[in-house]
Amino acid sequence: MPQSAFRNHVLKSLSPADFALVQPSLHHVVLGDKAQLATANASIKNVYFPEAGVASVVATAAGGGQSAVGFIGREGMSGLALVLGQDSSPEQTIVQIAGSGWCLSGPMLRAALADSSTLRDTLLRYVFTYIVQLSRTSLVNCRSNLQERLARSLLMLHDRIDSDRIDLTHGLLATMLGARRPGVTAAMQMLEYRGLISAKRGSFEIRDRAELINLSHGAYGEEEQASIQPATREPRATRACQPGRLRIPPRRKSPPA
Repeated sequence: MPQSAFRNHVLKSLSPADFALVQPSLHHVVLGDKAQLATANASIKNVYFPEAGVASVVATAAGGGQSAVGFIGREGMSGLALVLGQDSSPEQTIVQIAGSGWCLSGPMLRAALADSSTLRDTLLRYVFTYIVQLSRTSLVNCRSNLQERLARSLLMLHDRIDSDRIDLTHGLLATMLGARRPGVTAAMQMLEYRGLISAKRGSFEIRDRAELINLSHGAYGEEEQASIQPATREPRATRACQPGRLRIPPRRKSPPA
């Protein structure tokens, strides 16, 4: 199978020599709903390069609360700890939207990285992009309200699939956002009332992407768009390629005594 036929951006970005190094060990896999691609604090046995579907990297607090800190779709890969010379990660990686992709064993990736500095450099460029995604998520979680955070997450999921329909329950969205389900349900209902989405049991459809970007008030911007390499795909809305900035409200003055 020629390299140009692969849909994963990381695999497509490899030099011909580096692609030839890993291709014989790649095998195609189905990424089933809720499949666990990496277990927290466990040795990473395989790395995955999605071509369809979306996985989320989930962090768990000491008290058991969970929140998605990052998304991985066809723009990336799982198992980034191996690229950084580590054997495990404190987060787990779970498929949230079923799809398919390519699998490479952890030992094979380590051997390939030892053989090729250019392969390591290419994968580290994706690691940097992912770190930017994490830093943006941290900023948004501190500065944006639930509706804005929800809009950002919906847009980031939409970026990584070919359909306007996203099969995801309110419960999973709540876990991904680290929020209570009733709050997420209320926010989803408000988006539906505004005509930005249409929701059904267990799924929803993006109806107005451009206005969803506006509603995020900068929580979804140029960093999120850059992370999916938008030049490789057709834009879904004219305004979707406009950069955004997170708006931080001014501090309120205390009323005079």
